[in-house]
Amino acid sequence: MITKDSFFQPGTSFLIKNTSINLRGVIYNFDSPKVMGILNITPDSFYDGAKYTSLSELLTRVGEMIEEGVDFVDLGAYSSRPGAGMISEEEELSRLEPSIAIIRKEFPDLFLSIDTFRSGVARRMVRDFGADIINDISAGTIDSKMFETMADLNVPYIIMHMQGNPQNMQDHPKYESPVKDILKFLAQKKYELNLIGINDIIIDPGFGFGKTLDHNYKILTDLEVFSLLEAPVLVGISRKSMISDLLKIGSEDSLIGTSAAHSYALLKGVDILRVHDVKAAKETIEIIQKIKG
Repeated sequence: MITKDSFFQPGTSFLIKNTSINLRGVIYNFDSPKVMGILNITPDSFYDGAKYTSLSELLTRVGEMIEEGVDFVDLGAYSSRPGAGMISEEEELSRLEPSIAIIRKEFPDLFLSIDTFRSGVARRMVRDFGADIINDISAGTIDSKMFETMADLNVPYIIMHMQGNPQNMQDHPKYESPVKDILKFLAQKKYELNLIGINDIIIDPGFGFGKTLDHNYKILTDLEVFSLLEAPVLVGISRKSMISDLLKIGSEDSLIGTSAAHSYALLKGVDILRVHDVKAAKETIEIIQKIKG
């Protein structure tokens, strides 16, 4: 088990208490776990690809998530499933722009996150469409301009660990120690961001992004270690292969397994569940909160 005493050295400067973020100029606290609903506008996402091919279907889904109690919606136009094909920045924007425009018009109070690793996309979404959060699966490692862009945009930034990129991340991923290696990576990125004035940071250990089945479950087992970074912790476990492969079922049948994994993550202190099934996640949170008292 990795502990604070075994990992951190005296005088480490990135452990700044921060379990809240500045969201639209207001302090947003994580005194209870939140739900981020996944909204993929891609033809090839692993679970819900091509489900929302029209703007009316998109709005219907957003409305459903709001009724179910979603706290944030994460809009993504670039599939990051293992082996996914590359698309251009222009294609990503062409998918995002009409979608975010109509969502903003119909649901102006909804907190919207944009799932992108491109600084140009992040800038366009925040500056021109009022996106509230940027969710970067690469933590700035794919686009070298992302950190400086985020400092300029001044919105909360989700940094995730990924080994490699979506095209090669599952080609024999290896770690000296998965939890310690990921923790060190996120700690370093958080430190670099703090140095340039970015403090509204959410961390994500990156389940399924360059990890084997055993890596994923080791991270889940030791999930509380990431609270050492003193930032809100997000997990994206929903219907992933770490559940369906273990249970030998399809992703469409993996809601029960997802809820079981979410329950464990909540007991480990996670702050945000990024999910396909909002209602199930909200109910899981309610039960675990009651158990924890």
